[in-house]
Amino acid sequence: MQNYFLEYQDGATVLEAYVSMPAGQQQKLPAVLICHAWSGRSQFECDKADELAALGYIGIAIDNYGKGIHGETNEENSALMQPFIKDRSKLRERLTAGLTAVRGIEQVDITRVAAIGFCFGGLCALDLARSGAELAGVVSFHGLFNAPDHPTGKPIKAKILALHGNDDPMVPPAKVLELEQELTTAGADWQIHVYGKTMHAFTNPAANAPAQGMSYNPVAAARSWTSMQNFLREIFV
Repeated sequence: MQNYFLEYQDGATVLEAYVSMPAGQQQKLPAVLICHAWSGRSQFECDKADELAALGYIGIAIDNYGKGIHGETNEENSALMQPFIKDRSKLRERLTAGLTAVRGIEQVDITRVAAIGFCFGGLCALDLARSGAELAGVVSFHGLFNAPDHPTGKPIKAKILALHGNDDPMVPPAKVLELEQELTTAGADWQIHVYGKTMHAFTNPAANAPAQGMSYNPVAAARSWTSMQNFLREIFV
């Protein structure tokens, strides 16, 4: 396996992605962007990039906060995330910078690029689709579903897979219905998988705060990763 860090920029902000791909690869490969959770790009997302490389893809854990910027507490994480939640156009610009950097990697087949994301990163993956970006598909793992206040109005070209825990207090059933209606109105190709007895952050082994609605669920984590693999095989034909 070959991996390295890649610097790129959004305006004056220097960002750093982690890139992982099969070693000795000669032909161009499909690429999967990984959008990080609210704490910033961490080992969790880098590990997912390695797992994607083991599946034969190029995994790229992109960076939305800036090189070396990472929250350590819930308060720090919220302070990093909230400016992007409040200004979704700023978030789209930051995500687009990551997508542009990925397309510039020599080994990437730019006709076969997808994005996945976890928690805040799930919202990021959905917002990339909402931006009208040229993507084969996006996958949201226990992501936030809130639509932007000021949508771009561009058609959604990416196929969408949302993987959601039914007991996630951050995304109650009404929000799931809102996303279904939004994507249907946009004419998108979408699917939502809902896991029973499953809370927010169900893919993260470090999540252990059931009182706050966050808990690792190894069964749902395995099911969701399998669903993602099936989805990637479908969109990367």
